[in-house]
Amino acid sequence: MHTRTLGQGLEVSAIGLGAMSMSQSYGPNPSGRQGMIAVLRGALEHGVTFFGTAEVYGPYVNEELAGEALVF
Repeated sequence: MHTRTLGQGLEVSAIGLGAMSMSQSYGPNPSGRQGMIAVLRGALEHGVTFFGTAEVYGPYVNEELAGEALVF
């Protein structure tokens, strides 16, 4: 996986995963919370380390979902 350096040394994957639709915006998610956790973990297993979230998607629902998926 190619990487990029952000700011003063934060190295992340060149490909990121946006998490907006995992908690709002496009209607109910057909996979549910556990399905979205599986997607996030699958991305991490494939080398993705840049995840896009925003407080506006919740508030905090998106960050909590990503935190639950990525901290195990």
